[in-house]
Amino acid sequence: MGQLASANLRRLTVTKVVKMTKASLAAPDSAATRRSAARILRDTHPRDNLAALPKLEGRDPMAWLAASNAGRVPELVAVRHARMLASPFTFYRGAAALMAHDLAGLPHSGVHTQLCGDAHLSNFGFFASPERTLLFDLNDFDETHPGPFDWDLRRLAASFVIAARDIGLKGSHARDAVWMLADAYRDRMRRFARMDTLDLWYYRLTAETLLELGDDDAAELAVIKKARRSTSRVFAQASIDCKADGRWNIVDQPPFVYHDAKATQRELGRFNRELQQFVQQYMASLSPDRRALLSRYTLHDVALLTPGVGSVGRRCFLMLWVADGQHPLFLQCKEAAPSVLAPHLGQVVEEHDGQRTVQGQRLMQSASDIFLGWAGWQGKGAKTGLGEFYVRQLRDMKASFKLEEFSATDLIEYAEACGYALARAAARAGDPATIAGWIGRSDSFNRALVSFAQGYADINESDWQALKDAVKRGDMQAQTSDEVAQ
Repeated sequence: MGQLASANLRRLTVTKVVKMTKASLAAPDSAATRRSAARILRDTHPRDNLAALPKLEGRDPMAWLAASNAGRVPELVAVRHARMLASPFTFYRGAAALMAHDLAGLPHSGVHTQLCGDAHLSNFGFFASPERTLLFDLNDFDETHPGPFDWDLRRLAASFVIAARDIGLKGSHARDAVWMLADAYRDRMRRFARMDTLDLWYYRLTAETLLELGDDDAAELAVIKKARRSTSRVFAQASIDCKADGRWNIVDQPPFVYHDAKATQRELGRFNRELQQFVQQYMASLSPDRRALLSRYTLHDVALLTPGVGSVGRRCFLMLWVADGQHPLFLQCKEAAPSVLAPHLGQVVEEHDGQRTVQGQRLMQSASDIFLGWAGWQGKGAKTGLGEFYVRQLRDMKASFKLEEFSATDLIEYAEACGYALARAAARAGDPATIAGWIGRSDSFNRALVSFAQGYADINESDWQALKDAVKRGDMQAQTSDEVAQ
């Protein structure tokens, strides 16, 4: 099925449509040409088709979940299951591979851009630009890959319905949130299509812009204040212990940060044995000015870090660097596996999945971490046996909204902000004129997105129940992080 879906995805591209119609259009490279080509594309890729849902006959969600555990730390697979069991929304966060499989068998827009690959509502938040401006944007790119722009949008839309149900909001509130998401994405994409190319590339969604979108700013202000306080120095106050010899150590905070645990002692040992080569490879991935900056720091300690839901079981390490004996810098080294979209959309140019993640992030984000890089290698010509990783700062004025505290109004305003941010990312990485031309001005796009989101939320809930049943039967294991660490 994956091969058939891949063939369907490549069958008709916007480039072919432009070649077919450019004789009757004003200019081959104009935005008007591309918008017209996208409108023609709707004849074979109708907007209503975005409402289509996967066929459930023969679909085995537990088989896909088991397959997605391949390559993870074996002792942490049960922790992943336990976190996915918490609610339908946590299941959804961990089931990106399953949804990629589902989307691959469905009709799509035919308009491609760089995808986040896992654009659910918890993967948006605040972080600092290199100029220390607080931005709101996508913040997770483990699954980034080129593909139909609507894949990100459909994953995001379904997440709003699932989240609304989780926190007890009405179905009408969920529908209004998805409708607002579609409106914001469509309206902003039209604006981006009219912008100067460089202006679009430099465009950023700042904290101040986000405040202008909502009526009640109390929740937004609280998160913004938290983000501005969330720096390496603040984190260090509770996370560092200074030894008598002047070296700084990371304080264990199990089950999230620790040095020794039953399940992962070997992983930290392997990382430390390869540490010198790893750092050299990471430094080589940085630009010369960033290498010069990092050379002012000395590596003091390395610990294990437990990531969120979908990434549980992927190897993740925390490095503590110190400059002048007093200025801390925390770098997170996270294992980069192949994107869950790759089996359905083909491989990308970058052979290294850490590089793929970094390149996708730099393309989609309005501003990226100055220490973003990659290291490690596995397979033919391997320089280390660690696998492939990307590296980024752990704390750099980062914060996100607490879903459980959302009112209906909060959810709808947040949907507008996420639609705005996703449209900016897709426009920056792709062609906003083509995307805007395909979406059009009618409500067809909104209706299809709402219908899909509601239907897929039902499917996700059924999948979550299947996991509960599998654990109850003993077919799947589920343990908390504390149980595994003992």
